[in-house]
Amino acid sequence: MPQPAADAASAVPQPAAEIAAGYAFTGPAMELGALLWDGRCLPGAPIRIPLSMLNRHGLVAGATGTGKTKTLQLIAEQLSANGVPVFLADVKGDVSGISAPGQAGDKVAERAAQVGQEWEAAGFPCEFYGLGGIGPGIPLRATVTSFGPVLLSKVLQLNQTQEQSLGLIFHYADTKGLELYDLKDLKAVVGFLVSDVGKAELKGIGGLSSVTAGVILRAITAFEQQGAEAFFGEPEFDTSELLRLAPDGRGLVSVLELPAVQDKPHLFSTFLMWLLADLFQKLPEVGDVDRPKLVFFFDEAHLLFNGASKAFLESITQTVRLIRSKGVGIFFVTQTPKDVPADVLAQLGNRVQHALRAFTPDDAKALKATVRTFPHSPYDLEEVLTSLGTGEAVITVLSEKGAPTPVAATRLRAPQSLMAPIDAAALDQAVKSSILYARYAEPVDRESAFEKLSAAERAREEAAVSAALDPSSGSGSGSGSGSGRSAGRAKKQDASLAEQVVSSGIFRSLARSVGTQLGREISRSIFGTRRR
Repeated sequence: MPQPAADAASAVPQPAAEIAAGYAFTGPAMELGALLWDGRCLPGAPIRIPLSMLNRHGLVAGATGTGKTKTLQLIAEQLSANGVPVFLADVKGDVSGISAPGQAGDKVAERAAQVGQEWEAAGFPCEFYGLGGIGPGIPLRATVTSFGPVLLSKVLQLNQTQEQSLGLIFHYADTKGLELYDLKDLKAVVGFLVSDVGKAELKGIGGLSSVTAGVILRAITAFEQQGAEAFFGEPEFDTSELLRLAPDGRGLVSVLELPAVQDKPHLFSTFLMWLLADLFQKLPEVGDVDRPKLVFFFDEAHLLFNGASKAFLESITQTVRLIRSKGVGIFFVTQTPKDVPADVLAQLGNRVQHALRAFTPDDAKALKATVRTFPHSPYDLEEVLTSLGTGEAVITVLSEKGAPTPVAATRLRAPQSLMAPIDAAALDQAVKSSILYARYAEPVDRESAFEKLSAAERAREEAAVSAALDPSSGSGSGSGSGSGRSAGRAKKQDASLAEQVVSSGIFRSLARSVGTQLGREISRSIFGTRRR
């Protein structure tokens, strides 16, 4: 039995009591665990985080095996219980257990007693998604148009010059009403712009070199060969689905199952950024709120930043800075804080730092750098961070007034849900019984840039064939009035050829489709993603 609160409080040493006082919030707060001090766990000194501060973003860091995933699970459970939707990227396939009640046992009972937790098994409402329908989950897709040139350049690993050229290609497609739904649409537009017919289209705004176009086409083709065509297309996922509540008022936990695409880190990390960028465009400004509209956990965050261009990093920084006022909190999850660029790290108000290892000189250097990022503390943080056990962390969060709380070594609570994956049959049942499954399961291939440009090419070929077969197409000989008659025939022939093309059903279909959007360039956001 845990000690009564009054007895436990009296047992808290003075320095520990001063730390605990920094976590005595008056408003709604989530319980993270109990303070560790001088080798003891003090259940009378709870460590908490205000719900109103969870849109100020955060970092969960630590070496492999230190308990980061269970920390995500613990925070996600409490957010859901408080009516806050959550998004989790399940890279290793071990988060699906959040949908099922946990299993009681000696270790769980021991941890609950140590931290003063009244543990009760509980599962939480979940939706399971999969990228492009690869692996289990409701398929998530985005159109190439919506994804935009900056994010796509990150996925294709293009350099700055190639990224700028890709932006020019998107600009052309946007202004001409050529929808880029999937990768074959993008390839068709690139091919057209370097063809004899299309190369003049971009001449006034810089043009597209055949060398750069070749690099882009090869990158797209290699990307397709990795199976990536499944991720782009329709129906495009509506990111507002992530903001739903369960019928009982709890926040829905959206779990993106990624084990089947672990070998495509550039793709899934960039796709997660697309989800955030799309939400950023949709959501209104709300300022400070008593609880977030959504908390988004960005697991394996280092993958997002590896090899990122300057434009991409600037876009991430700006999104993180501004999305807070729209009620969305972001937690980056990675091994060390140095995985996150300094400009992004500076935006993260809440920190849960699990144990770090210092086996090499580089490890020792990273440890010292991590210690310097914490506020002044009575702990010897270098020693504490290398001696924390599994499920323990050094924590500092923002108080209700927005000021950092004292650094607190903490033993974390045990999650109430299953700390293991659910079985494949249960996961499949959960996916297929979702109301969203019918909406997103089957891909759709509507008319878009590929079909329109193919139709235009066929129209040109038909016109050329008609002109070649027209017996009046032969040129006359002679001079004087004969030359005038020849010129007249040629002019009439040109007019007849134009009429043939314009009157063709293929041309009319193309003209109707392009004409409805001609001159209406798609407005693009920070990341070059499409504004809805």
